[in-house]
Amino acid sequence: MLAADQKQQGTMRFNKVIIIGLGQLGLPVARYVKEKGFDDVYGYDISPKAMERAEKIAGIKKANDLSDFDVYILCVSTHKPDDMFTPQIEGLLSIVERISKEARRDGALVSIESTIPRGTSARVFEMLNHRLHVAHAPHRWYALEEKEHGVNQLRVVGGVCDCCLQTAMQFYNGSSLTPVDSNGGNGDGNNGHADGNDACVDNISRDKRSFKNAGSKSSIRRTLGIPMHPVSKIEIAELSKIAENAHRYLQIAFAEDLYLYCQENNLNFSELRDALNTKWNVNILEPREGIGGHCLPKDTRMFLQSSKSIKSKILTAAIEVDQDYRQYRQIRASKSMLSHSVSPPLSASNLEEDDVSDCGNSNYSG
Repeated sequence: MLAADQKQQGTMRFNKVIIIGLGQLGLPVARYVKEKGFDDVYGYDISPKAMERAEKIAGIKKANDLSDFDVYILCVSTHKPDDMFTPQIEGLLSIVERISKEARRDGALVSIESTIPRGTSARVFEMLNHRLHVAHAPHRWYALEEKEHGVNQLRVVGGVCDCCLQTAMQFYNGSSLTPVDSNGGNGDGNNGHADGNDACVDNISRDKRSFKNAGSKSSIRRTLGIPMHPVSKIEIAELSKIAENAHRYLQIAFAEDLYLYCQENNLNFSELRDALNTKWNVNILEPREGIGGHCLPKDTRMFLQSSKSIKSKILTAAIEVDQDYRQYRQIRASKSMLSHSVSPPLSASNLEEDDVSDCGNSNYSG
């Protein structure tokens, strides 16, 4: 059945695309999709101003509903509205619920680019009643170097099952691939289903022809042309994003810890850092305001919450280090204000720091 499904997928057309969530992540994605020659590119956001901005800046059409699309790209925020450091996926799931009720085209692709906890993609797949392909292609995007590290940089992608991964690869990269072996996962005859259920292939294949032909305006198969790194299980894709940001958190926390060590022992942090970074495989980062932005703190906490059986001791310690570093800065700032210092408190010079960027720290690429 998988072979037949792949054969059908070879003629898929992705003509009508909607990007849901038009903020810092979604707007660049929508603009990129439009620039790649897709004619029917729509956007949806709970903020009317966001949709107006996307229409004005990138010519993105406003979507009135979620009923009739070949591809749904989800770029919804996954933090609490009043606390960007705390993970929350209720907004994402509410959109999925709407897609489940409104989507007409069985076999359409739902690609989650938002950062999500482990297990979310499978939950989305169940909410969609196995009617649509579900993939996770976590975003990577760095505003200050958008040309080199924008939407089109190398990305990770996973699918709930093989046909989902195949569909995602065709949309993002224009290529197909053979089933992936994951020690009893994909490629073992169950089409990549964690539960061995063939409902995905049955339901998606059943109406695939209507999906291929619905709204078809061109015989040209368009693709985003993004280099993709496919993984055997979608949980790997889910963890890749939060783990890479947790790793970055650790790097910055070590720099903060080293800075506090230098202050306690009357050593020059900048000079020590320069000395350490002369080694080819060492790159000590620079602390500044503390680990901020909406990326690293939230994703690190998301990683810590991803396992009930084991907790990362090193990440827990890193969070404590960042808290200590912030407290140290506050104390120094208070003392500086009391002494009516002429120079600004905690400037880059008297903290022995150079310029850093994005998400509060250290050349971070989201």
